[in-house]
Amino acid sequence: MIKLENNIAIICSVFNSDICEKLLEGTLERLIELGVHKNQIDIVKVPGAIEIPLITKLLAKSNKYKAIISLGCVIRGETSHYDYVCEQVSQGCQQVMLEFNIPVIFGVLTTNNVRQAKKRVSKGSHKGVECADAAIEMIQLVSIISVDAND
Repeated sequence: MIKLENNIAIICSVFNSDICEKLLEGTLERLIELGVHKNQIDIVKVPGAIEIPLITKLLAKSNKYKAIISLGCVIRGETSHYDYVCEQVSQGCQQVMLEFNIPVIFGVLTTNNVRQAKKRVSKGSHKGVECADAAIEMIQLVSIISVDAND
């Protein structure tokens, strides 16, 4: 059983909703399997991946969360838009993590096609499950290192 002083936030894009909903379901199921109570999980939905960093920053600023999990799906198209979106979202999430010393788990799929995205939300290689595992591991690591740093 995981005992959290604070909650875990999940930010989930609604763009490519069929994939993103599966990411969210897998993340929630795994967190609950790991002993996190439903009432310790806050979910915020955003229009697309590009909106994830702003909401991540606002949630981190609230000091209410031990970790933030970002979920989304960006699928390559015929233009360079894909590259800009992927770079901005990943850099934005990393910036928040380093600025606020809070784990921001990057669960935004960046795939070449829908087939690849679907594969990453299937049993055995579910990115949402991996994100939940990473969040719990990082919460524990940050807690240990913070305690050691205060000694």
